[in-house]
Amino acid sequence: MIVSSISIVEPDVVVDKDWWRGAVIYQIYPRSYQDSNHDGIGDLAGIKDRLPHIAELGADAIWISPFFKSPMKDFGYDVSNYKDIDPMFGDLFAFDELIEHAHALDLKVMVDLVLSHTSDQHSWFAQSSSSRDNDRHDWYVWADAKPDGGPPNNWLSIFGGPGWSWHSTRCQYYQHNFLSSQPDLNFHNPDVQDALLDVAHFWLDRGVDGFRLDTINFYFCDAELRDNPGLPPELRNADIAPEVNPYNHQEHLFDKNRPENINFLKRFRAVLDEYPAATAVGEVGDAQQGMQILQDYTRDDDRVHMCYTFDFLSAELPTAERVGAVLQKFEVEAGDSWVCWAFSNHDVVRHATRWKIPKKHYAQHLKMLASLLMSMRGSVCLYQGEELGLPEGDVPFERLQDPYGIAFWPKFKGRDGCRTPMVWDHESEHAGFSTEEPWLPVSEVHKRLSVSHQSGDQNSLLEHYRRFLSFRRDCLPLIKGTLHGIVVIGDVLSFLRTHEDQTVYCAFNMGNVRVRCEINTDQKLSLMPGHGFDAELGDGVLEIPPYSAAFVQIG
Repeated sequence: MIVSSISIVEPDVVVDKDWWRGAVIYQIYPRSYQDSNHDGIGDLAGIKDRLPHIAELGADAIWISPFFKSPMKDFGYDVSNYKDIDPMFGDLFAFDELIEHAHALDLKVMVDLVLSHTSDQHSWFAQSSSSRDNDRHDWYVWADAKPDGGPPNNWLSIFGGPGWSWHSTRCQYYQHNFLSSQPDLNFHNPDVQDALLDVAHFWLDRGVDGFRLDTINFYFCDAELRDNPGLPPELRNADIAPEVNPYNHQEHLFDKNRPENINFLKRFRAVLDEYPAATAVGEVGDAQQGMQILQDYTRDDDRVHMCYTFDFLSAELPTAERVGAVLQKFEVEAGDSWVCWAFSNHDVVRHATRWKIPKKHYAQHLKMLASLLMSMRGSVCLYQGEELGLPEGDVPFERLQDPYGIAFWPKFKGRDGCRTPMVWDHESEHAGFSTEEPWLPVSEVHKRLSVSHQSGDQNSLLEHYRRFLSFRRDCLPLIKGTLHGIVVIGDVLSFLRTHEDQTVYCAFNMGNVRVRCEINTDQKLSLMPGHGFDAELGDGVLEIPPYSAAFVQIG
């Protein structure tokens, strides 16, 4: 008998559709991660070369801030072509190589989709702005002037000034929540929705594992363009925009946070569900309604998987009392949702500076806070350099790139200080980021905290992140478990994490003196090792050093 053909039977591959639940997502700001072509600006090839650092750290996924074609008025958050790479970052081939290398290291890849607006150089806007009767005439939010020639309502831009700009060709205003060069798309038009869902398909087909959805609550505005009500001074909140910005003087009921958004999110989720294990995390940018929006956007299985809010992106130091209050509020108001917690990102002052962490206990305080972040119920976003304890970079006015900072200097210095280059090698002139002058300066303080300086030092913050993430990976209650039993006594915050038949008691001493905690239970208690903290347990009494933590197995 002659065998005419042979086929190979591939083993069944088990896909974890729930990989995102409890995942640690490492955010990369591509301009500042690694320069591979010696032009002072980071790129996709540079990210690929540095992926082993992220894998060794113990992250599950990377989120890459925008690298799409863009005039870079807002550094990539003004997209002129959703389906192409800006030449400064490389090309689609470089992106495909990055995906392949990340997956070989067991890292998922999430890309930053900016759907609420485009660049004014996008072909869609060029066509839309050309007349009032072209095929895309209503792809953006256009409105006639008031009788006195003023804008149609009182909406403001986060970047300062009115949220409307006049276009002389159409003799109409167009809306922009950000820069005037970032016109807002009209999500009330189903053709706009279809075009954006097609963008999602394009990147998912290319192998990405999901998306970070920029300004997810900004997609829709009120169809009637009603004025926002004002807010009295005592209710204003500077978490979304700096206090010098009049944006905080309004309650943003009509320029964002619209209920119509839910149906679009269901359509977006249906696209994700066409793929084996694709996911999305939405950025909820709202100071008043953030927790409610998180609940609305993530409950049930037909909306986005998770959202992150600004609760810990503010200037207020996370004390035991404050963290306990946020966790209690979350469990009451959004307990059915899945949150993604973050302390820092590319838009806010780095938390080591924002919270004024004292130099005396700098590394130890940050170790405790990092461990708390990774012990709460939810997923986690870590921003590049956070694992090194980088403070805000010092960028003089003459080196500023951020239009937001230039507009509000000196009261608000913008976002450049958190976007300075990653520091790899303390002995290199530009800390191993580039052989040329970087687009933003590298401070000497950052060099002393570089990867090369901290690697191998078991007392360093970097090694603590590596150690704790390894500990967490072997402790399912910290990844997927419920959170309950929140207790705050003085500077100590404690709670329980439970998954199936495993319960872990987590306690955090957020003060500068040694404390004793009594664990009231008849069950067996076992102090868990491997996380890097030195608590002591005897006869149900736990002793925790300053700015430290303890993890106890119950049962």
